[in-house]
Amino acid sequence: MAKSRPRYRSNPDQRQQLEHCWPLECDIDPLILRLRWLQHQRQWPLVQAVEQELLPLV
Repeated sequence: MAKSRPRYRSNPDQRQQLEHCWPLECDIDPLILRLRWLQHQRQWPLVQAVEQELLPLV
């Protein structure tokens, strides 16, 4: 499904930066960013701890 893009007025540089960001995967949750960084660093015990924090409460 195609993503809709909002129409707005901005300067060309801002628009170009935004257009560059659209196809990128963006995470806004700091825990997910932290998890990915820890995985990259191969900090497996810390990865498991953060994964536990990300589990939904049941």
